[in-house]
Amino acid sequence: MKIAGTMAALRRLTVVCLLPFVAACAATKPELMSISSSGLDPARAKMAFVEVQQKKAKGQRVWCVPFARTMSGVNIRGNAGTWWGQAAGSYGRGQEPEVGSVMAFASTRKMPMGHVAVVSGVVSPREILIDHANWHRNQVSLKMKVVDVSDKNDWSRVRVESNPGTLGGVYPINGFIYPGRAG
Repeated sequence: MKIAGTMAALRRLTVVCLLPFVAACAATKPELMSISSSGLDPARAKMAFVEVQQKKAKGQRVWCVPFARTMSGVNIRGNAGTWWGQAAGSYGRGQEPEVGSVMAFASTRKMPMGHVAVVSGVVSPREILIDHANWHRNQVSLKMKVVDVSDKNDWSRVRVESNPGTLGGVYPINGFIYPGRAG
């Protein structure tokens, strides 16, 4: 009887503790309601998350490259810092973010292998949302805000929302790789 009562109390506590998170997930910021994620293929997204779960179950690291490749359909291999050059002639490249395109971060001293992320929303001409892996070690980050801080408004330098409400340092960007477009 005592165990059954304790279990029931634990279930009630779990529901009460989870309610704020469920409500937060259901809430939508008015400015984000107009964002279309129709450019992201739901089947690809599902595949990307299955791969992440499988890697974590095996104790393997989750990297940005396989996540971006599966999520976007841009079939490039090698370190993220090589993607921009490898995309030439095979995929369209440019300086305008589009939902489903891959944002190619340039290699830097802090990120010698570069980084890649998939654009999941375009909020304004100077703000987008990205989905990517391993920005935070071994984690997938969804709908992270990125702001263009380049002098010429050309997306050559950005700040990424590393923690909610906080933009991190400035990162150089090579540009955007467009899946489905010939180079």
